[in-house]
Amino acid sequence: MAAVDSLTKDTNVALPGLGRALVMAGKLPQKKAEDLYKKSQSSRSSFIAELTGSGAVSPTDLAHTMSTAFSAPLLDLDAIDATRLPKGILDNKLCVTYRLVVLSKRGNRLVIATADPSDQEAAEKIKLSTQLGVDWVIAEFDKLSKLVEANSVSASEAMDSIIGDDFEFDDAAIDNANAEDANAVVSEVEDAPVVKFLHKMLLDAISARASDLHFEPYEHQYRVRFRIDGELREIASPPTAIKDKLASRIKVISRMDISEKRVPQDGRMKLKISADRVIDFRVSTLPTMFGEKIVIRILDPSAAKVGIDALGYEPEEKARLLSAIERPYGMVLVTGPTGSGKTVSLYTCLNLLNKPGVNIATAEDPCEINLPGVNQVNVNDKAGLTFSVALKSFLRQDPDIIMVGEIRDLETADIAIKAAQTGHMVMSTLHTNDAPTTLTRMRNMGIAPFNIASSVILITAQRLARRLCLNCKAPADIPRETLLEAGFKEDDVDGSWTPYRPVGCSMCSNGYKGRVGIYQVMPISEEIQRIILRDGSAPDIAAQAEQEGVRSLRQSGLSKVRLGLTSLEEVVAVTNA
Repeated sequence: MAAVDSLTKDTNVALPGLGRALVMAGKLPQKKAEDLYKKSQSSRSSFIAELTGSGAVSPTDLAHTMSTAFSAPLLDLDAIDATRLPKGILDNKLCVTYRLVVLSKRGNRLVIATADPSDQEAAEKIKLSTQLGVDWVIAEFDKLSKLVEANSVSASEAMDSIIGDDFEFDDAAIDNANAEDANAVVSEVEDAPVVKFLHKMLLDAISARASDLHFEPYEHQYRVRFRIDGELREIASPPTAIKDKLASRIKVISRMDISEKRVPQDGRMKLKISADRVIDFRVSTLPTMFGEKIVIRILDPSAAKVGIDALGYEPEEKARLLSAIERPYGMVLVTGPTGSGKTVSLYTCLNLLNKPGVNIATAEDPCEINLPGVNQVNVNDKAGLTFSVALKSFLRQDPDIIMVGEIRDLETADIAIKAAQTGHMVMSTLHTNDAPTTLTRMRNMGIAPFNIASSVILITAQRLARRLCLNCKAPADIPRETLLEAGFKEDDVDGSWTPYRPVGCSMCSNGYKGRVGIYQVMPISEEIQRIILRDGSAPDIAAQAEQEGVRSLRQSGLSKVRLGLTSLEEVVAVTNA
């Protein structure tokens, strides 16, 4: 201490402990330290803020010097999970004033991160307010400030920063039947920031061309993701405190049971964007460990009216499909995973067949897009209105075309097949990987081979691949071996065409904008019928289909690569070789 005193005895400026330590370590000239201290006094800011702000000493240098001078451990705050830090031990105001972060509590002592361990005033105030001792851990001032500010923001302030101030949105209409329920829980769900946040997320998703919104609660985090062009992207991370209120709000406007949090629920909601535009949403809740995960599917009615050419069918595949749906009876199946565009394909076909002289009935869970002129039935398992019950009723309504949202069980499949065998055109979806495996899947469900062979006339399998942005796509230099390995034939790799790769620009996201369909359209020929009757396997059916000129999903995707619509890596990612 004598050395420190000798440094300051000839001057009128009594440097704080931090300044003296830096001068002694040779990191800061005496004169510079005094000037900075005077400046901090006149501007009423802290000495450490003035020191790091001026660039005289870097936050990293300062932290290392303090750690050595005071024999205190050094901590990189980037390495810790801020969500796991203890809350409510120290007053927020104290933490902000002195730039402190409580790391842990051990018995009667607190472990606190600071950039200035020489600040006796801070230590005394901590002891006074908590009655606990203090163990200092040194951290970089810039990282510390950032973390303190983040921790000091309240939930409502965090919401406001996401939402903004000038946000307005019309509420969705709630059925009169639900008005009483809505009023009963108004205090819980009409929290203005939550309502604003939900509406903003819905609007942002629509403007970003998203297909789904995911609201996901975790132990220390709550995140919102949008699925844009088939890819999930994190959009916002609101405070976890809003998860219950947000779930309640969504449930009320989706006409779900607000008190039921133990089982999954499905619902619908509608938002009026403008005088002539209303968007429907399909809502699904799922109880997880830390709250209810909610997925909202955006259902744009205009999607069903895009026309068959816009879907991306090749001329030959389009001709096969149109030929099948225009037949008077039989079964047409559309297969693929969730989110592959099966519903849009079915609705497009129904639009083509929807004429004044045709009676069309659909059973869906739920009806996704409203089609004028089509009798649409919402399946309701609770009420006893299942797919099989709806189908039985359809057959007494003299339909020409029946559309079943999904064949899930043997009973539904059995009635659908009987309808196809008795003079009706039946369309449905099935969750399988490709067209040949659909037949074996139906066989596994318990349907007799002769029933499959006599009713199914065409199966189309589909995937959605991201479409390359026309503005920024660039030629890709792909080795010949890689192209052959992907599935191209020797004749195809003749240099007459150029593959393209994504680049990325202001008009797209990561080089892609929109999606393009990849289709396998397999008519059931007499030879394939014979294979089915022999109880043949999926590879046998696939081999026969290939002989008849049916392209696999991979081959169909590769033709899109040749046309420059998508990239090779995208096709490889969504299809099997």
